[in-house]
Formats: sequence, structure tokens, C-alpha cells
Amino acid sequence: MAAQAPICDFGWKAPDFTLPGVDGKTYSLEGLRGPKGTLVMFICNHCPYVKAVIDRIVRDATELRSYGIASVAISSNDAVHYPDDSFANMKRFAAEHGFTFPYFYDESQEVARAYDAACTPDFFGFNADVELQYRGRLDESGREPAGPHVRRDLFEAMKQIADTGAGPREQIPSIGCSIKWKAVA
Repeated sequence: MAAQAPICDFGWKAPDFTLPGVDGKTYSLEGLRGPKGTLVMFICNHCPYVKAVIDRIVRDATELRSYGIASVAISSNDAVHYPDDSFANMKRFAAEHGFTFPYFYDESQEVARAYDAACTPDFFGFNADVELQYRGRLDESGREPAGPHVRRDLFEAMKQIADTGAGPREQIPSIGCSIKWKAVA
């Protein structure tokens, strides 16, 4: 079922977190921030929306490093009911797609709740002061292949944030699969 991310809450401060990465190390957001901004992405391994755009996500995150933007990805899905999203499969997924950024497992789902993550992919673009400036889509192609002239909304927004500290006022929300929440006891 498709879900849509809410609109950007400009200036909202990113909650710090400490999570295990697929490389076997534990990281905090504070330790990973970029000098010009930070991109926090909620993704997973099995979502058809993520699968359709993962190569573009990797491309954009890699290119954004040269602008002083650090990128991180987090999977918060319930891996018991969605075993494709297990930590072991996250390691494989990151290797298969050549991730150039840390990929974290939010097993407790506390980080997804703190960010109010809604879907995969869900993009949170922060400025150097970790104030939210972008909560929009990757690009206009959605799950379709992207042509050579497709506007790269996320990439352009993060470049603007790196240059000015502020994101674009016009943003189109990301759409994807809903976060697979664990049953509440």
C-alpha cells in the first residue's frame, strides 16, 4: 500500500540516534553530520519504490558528498514479518548496490517514530545546524525509469541547502511503501 510523507516542517531539529550499521560498527547522527548538511533516508530492501530508485539514491548521495552533504540510510521495518528487511539482507542489499553511505538498522523503530517516518523512501534533508529543510521526493519519475532530463528534486534541494542553509519552499512529498510497524503489545 502506498503512503505519502508529510510536508516539510522547516527548522525542525533532527533527533540524534545511535544505531548499528551493516559494516558492524555503531554510529550516531552527531558523529556523521556533514559540514554543509545531512541527508537522512528511511529505506528498506523489499519495497518496490526503493528498488526502483536505489541506484539513483546511491548516485545522488555519492555526488552530494562533494557539496559537504553527508548521507545515511535507515531501515526500520519489522524484519520478523518482512524477512527481506533483516539485518543480514540489509548487508547484502548495501553491497549489491554499492552503498557509499552508512546503512543502519532501527530494530526498536524508535528512530523512525522520532522522525515520524511515513514511507520508504522518506527523505529528510537537514542544513549544517541539523534543521529540517527538505522532506520531498527523489525525483519526478517515481517508480518509473528516469530519463536524462528528469528533475532531480532531492539532489537540487540538498545542493541549495549546502549553498544557502535553506531548502526550497515548494516541495513535492515522497511516496512509497508504508513503514512496516511492529504490532503494539
